[in-house]
Amino acid sequence: MMGEILVVAEHRQGQLNPATLETIAAAVDLKGGSDRKVAVAILAENPDDFAGQVGKAGVDEIIKVPVGVASFQSDIYEAAVLALAEARKPSVIMLPHTVDTWGYAPAVAVRGGFGCATDVFEAKYDGDDLVAVRAAYAEKLHMEVDFPGKDTVVLTVRTNVFKPSEDDGSPSVSDFAAPSAEARTAHMRFIEPEQTGDVDITQAEYMLSIGRGVGEEDNVEEFKELADSLGFTLGCSRPIADNGWLPKSRQVGQSGKTVAKCKVYVALGISGSVQHMAGMKHVPNIIAVNKDAEASIFTIAKMKKGVRIVNCARGGLVDEQALVDALNSKQVAGAAFDVFVEEPATSNVLFGHPNVICTPHLGASTTEAQENVALQVAEQMSDYLLTG
Repeated sequence: MMGEILVVAEHRQGQLNPATLETIAAAVDLKGGSDRKVAVAILAENPDDFAGQVGKAGVDEIIKVPVGVASFQSDIYEAAVLALAEARKPSVIMLPHTVDTWGYAPAVAVRGGFGCATDVFEAKYDGDDLVAVRAAYAEKLHMEVDFPGKDTVVLTVRTNVFKPSEDDGSPSVSDFAAPSAEARTAHMRFIEPEQTGDVDITQAEYMLSIGRGVGEEDNVEEFKELADSLGFTLGCSRPIADNGWLPKSRQVGQSGKTVAKCKVYVALGISGSVQHMAGMKHVPNIIAVNKDAEASIFTIAKMKKGVRIVNCARGGLVDEQALVDALNSKQVAGAAFDVFVEEPATSNVLFGHPNVICTPHLGASTTEAQENVALQVAEQMSDYLLTG
């Protein structure tokens, strides 16, 4: 399968759907260092309205396809994409996984005799064979799908997974005459969906999410204050949203939203169901706090290389031997402690390590004092994660 990768752009009400740029990024990623070409087809009444927005780095050609309708129409789009596939013989046709493509992508695959996989979040070549990765059994597992005997494969690409390129390319531009097609439906008007949330967590770069471990609804306000003080957006797992403690718009996960642009994700009291992790496991820095050492969330918790750890006021928050191992491997650059798992600390695996500062416990003897110190430390850690 050495044909081109064909991306079909999507737009609505005169605006390019941002998912188109994500799908282009997925296509360029699939192209890799191969000789395959990436072409972007614009199906529109006036394709020039969008041509200047899709010429991103890695795109080799923009194909303008006038279709004679201003709004999406599944029959017309289906006919145009099938004609493109017949003329250009692409190896892969990639479209955003949206309500519009649901209306015609499967029909394109069936009528063209193509392979098909939907809601794909990874695509790669194993030699010359295409392999797509998607979820199955309600996100309980990820499965690889191959397409034996198929020269062309249709993939719909999950949104909020691939980061669009900020760099422009210099693709060639061509025209393609779509065949006439009879539409079985007519577009009457567009009804804006009702706004259901107070924040768009898909755009948040710093998230603090809470789960059942926070205990009671009355405790949620404390975490709102903590998130605000750190400059983070407050999110939650499904039980919190189902209980009405936070709006559904703040739920992270399969039945919520994917925090596509998140750089730092703090999970407090979240066990880490597969459904929740589907919305955040891609984040480069994941900090998890949970009393259950076997919680699934710890299987994906990660931090950037060279982080520094400060532990004050509460002993036992850190696995000290694990910290020594992380220091020795350079994953952690340094640490400062004034309280330890066993107090008074007369000996400890951290004592004497060249990149650890150990100081006497300075007497935060009350719960209020301990919480104040812990908050100061959290702010300092947040500042480091935000600014490096």
